[in-house]
Amino acid sequence: MRLSRFWILALISAAVLLGTNCSYYNKVMARKNLVDGSKAYKDRKFPEAEKLFRYAASLDPNGETVEGRTAQLSLARTLHSMYIGNRQDKAKAEDALKEYEKSLPQSQKDLKDVTAAYDKDRSSVDAQRKYFNTLSALNSTTSAIASLYENLTQPDKAREWQMKVAADTEMPATARARALSSLASKSNSCANEISDTEATKKTIQKDGKDVFQFTKPASAEDFAKLKQCVEEGTKFIDQAVALEPEEVKNAATFDIAKASDTQLALSSEIFKVFESTRSYKASLTIQAMRIAEMDGNNAERDRLKTEGDALKAKFTQLSDIVKKIQAEIDARIAAKEEAEKTEAQKQADASKNANK
Repeated sequence: MRLSRFWILALISAAVLLGTNCSYYNKVMARKNLVDGSKAYKDRKFPEAEKLFRYAASLDPNGETVEGRTAQLSLARTLHSMYIGNRQDKAKAEDALKEYEKSLPQSQKDLKDVTAAYDKDRSSVDAQRKYFNTLSALNSTTSAIASLYENLTQPDKAREWQMKVAADTEMPATARARALSSLASKSNSCANEISDTEATKKTIQKDGKDVFQFTKPASAEDFAKLKQCVEEGTKFIDQAVALEPEEVKNAATFDIAKASDTQLALSSEIFKVFESTRSYKASLTIQAMRIAEMDGNNAERDRLKTEGDALKAKFTQLSDIVKKIQAEIDARIAAKEEAEKTEAQKQADASKNANK
């Protein structure tokens, strides 16, 4: 999992915005080390960043303050990055897991608090920013834990973790849907390994066109496994789809041009999660269609094909909106950079003229 410095900066921003109950000295020292650590992380000086974040975390070892939790998460992400750079250093991964998990209970509480403020006034830029930063950090943390277990070749623990997140109603819908989609993706891959082979997938001519024809695998055990994988994957993805919020269902009405920068980032964060759920829902429906064809149930095959095509269209619609949001974000960044460049040139020209 690639970790962007964006998360470190976002977490530090959250610390400044939310305030703390720690002593003035600890507050100043924690923030200083967080800022210095962020710079070291940005410069990929990970050992230095680890030292700075670890000291900031030591000022609040229980994570009772925003600074303390920010330090924990920043430390976890730094350790994670160090492990990615050296997969042999599994101690770094284990340490990162501890820091990630340590931060979760209070992070969930923080999300409740900022969600209440956001729901009270969604037009507030400050509320939008706090909600986005906290939600994004929590989503990233739950995914990072699963990723580390996978990287450590502990698939059973990764699955156990994702099942835990999926069942936790205290987790945001986005984190739960991500976990469910990940579980569904593995079931879809399991099914595809059986249904998409030379032995089961043939190209035939129908009405003058090349089409695929699906036949049962030679092994009854493989066919039973295919059905099991599709059944399990469908169960997971249906739970994920059920978590889709109204803002995603009504994504077509989202006014991209009028949205604030934070609204764009927030919508992108949420829409991307359910873009994935829609994709796997369509894929698993197609897998079920293949099974129906293998069983010789043409009526069910045709019904599932129609359903699958409709689901693909829903996925494509949301995917197109996500792309438009990203294009708008990129355009605004480019415009801002151009404006800053122009202003810098004006100041340089003014200074040059003043010295003539």
